[in-house]
Amino acid sequence: MAASITPGRPGPGVDVPTRVESHGIDHIPDSERHGHPRELFAVWAAVNVNYLSLVVGGALVLMGLGLAQALAVIGVGNLFWLLTGFLAISGPAAGAPSEVITRAMFGVRGNRVNNAVAGWVISVCYFALNLAAAAGAAFALVEEAGMPASTGVKIAVVLVIAAVTLAIGVYGHALIVRLYLPITLALTAVFGVVAYAVLGRADFHYAPDVPLTGTGLWAVLLAGVTLIAAGPLSYTTSADFSRYLPATSSRGAVIGWTAFGGFLSSVLVSSLGALAATVVDMTDPQAALRTMLPGWFTPVFLLALVLGTIAINAMTAYSAGLALQAVGVRIRRSRSVLVDGTVSVALTLYALLVSNFLDTVSDVLQLTVVLLGPAMAVYAVDIVLRRGRYDGRALMDETPAGPFWYAAGVNPAGAVAVLVAAGAAALCVDTAYTGPVARLAGGIDLSLPVGMVLAAVLYAALMRGRVTAPVTTGR
Repeated sequence: MAASITPGRPGPGVDVPTRVESHGIDHIPDSERHGHPRELFAVWAAVNVNYLSLVVGGALVLMGLGLAQALAVIGVGNLFWLLTGFLAISGPAAGAPSEVITRAMFGVRGNRVNNAVAGWVISVCYFALNLAAAAGAAFALVEEAGMPASTGVKIAVVLVIAAVTLAIGVYGHALIVRLYLPITLALTAVFGVVAYAVLGRADFHYAPDVPLTGTGLWAVLLAGVTLIAAGPLSYTTSADFSRYLPATSSRGAVIGWTAFGGFLSSVLVSSLGALAATVVDMTDPQAALRTMLPGWFTPVFLLALVLGTIAINAMTAYSAGLALQAVGVRIRRSRSVLVDGTVSVALTLYALLVSNFLDTVSDVLQLTVVLLGPAMAVYAVDIVLRRGRYDGRALMDETPAGPFWYAAGVNPAGAVAVLVAAGAAALCVDTAYTGPVARLAGGIDLSLPVGMVLAAVLYAALMRGRVTAPVTTGR
């Protein structure tokens, strides 16, 4: 006799925090769907209550903006969390992760390339960068304890942080959902103390000695919005964390809780970074903020920086594992997470101990908005065209007879839209290099709006008539 399933709760042994998640990129049947969209708030809040958000907020002031301008940029850039939330509704509809749903946009074979580049490579690089940041805080914590951060100690610290991070990623979805509420609360408490220290000294009327005007001002404003937007735009995988929700879950609630979690935490912490930059030099945020905090609190602050990075990296490793499966590598999800982690740890150790590799990776990742912006726009338009309805079982069909094989396994509409839009955006960049369009525009970086708008328009036009009716949800 089949075990009964209580609505909103997982069945016996199904997606529970104490067991390694058995599902990878396969379809989640209705009998195993559970939970409520409000769980998504803590998941997306935890990834932004961290050191990176402080750094980004402070960077806006270092770029020459006044406090009011920086806060406005933070607000506008974080509106892109609405797109992250919108993409998340495809998860409950399909019962599949984003890495599989995008077969509808790029075709079975085309999606493998998409996951290899926009999914796996970028995720591994982000993991390495975040791990290096966490290691820096952990090295300082070790020195606070009176122990020299020798090469051996540094290697041990990186391995310990990576082990904790990968353990969360290996256990998977249920553990992430269970842990991220207390993690969010703990980080909020720590950053609350930081906020008290910063707000007591911040210059609320701060303006640079030589205010930016004209083209120079617009160039920095758009660059700032792009910098902030890169956060939500990097999460084209939001369906990974909503796919266990019942297919009947409110779309508005899925969008709202996802977007609100990411938006609120990012705005608050990034604004704190901007406020701190009005009174201290945020070129070295960790050291600068420590001068504002009571001595006894320094170890707690450093530990919080490590914890916040573990939270964001566990999600990154989880999605990277799904991406590796979606590329076509026949490997269990839990093992794919370990593969991703091993590569990332190797890159991090090489960077910290041998070369400045992460500087190069950082420059490359600044350009990811050129690719991720168009990819997110295509994803969003596809959801609109299909009215948010996806047949999860049909998406699993990788044969030439399947509905998402298109032409030789590639959907020309998705491929053309992303490649053309990314090419156009690359001409508008003024980050790691200055494109010809940006040069003509006086240094104004239009890569984000150009890439996203062009991709959306092209995909909608090329798919016209090809999506004749909403795809029904397979159950």
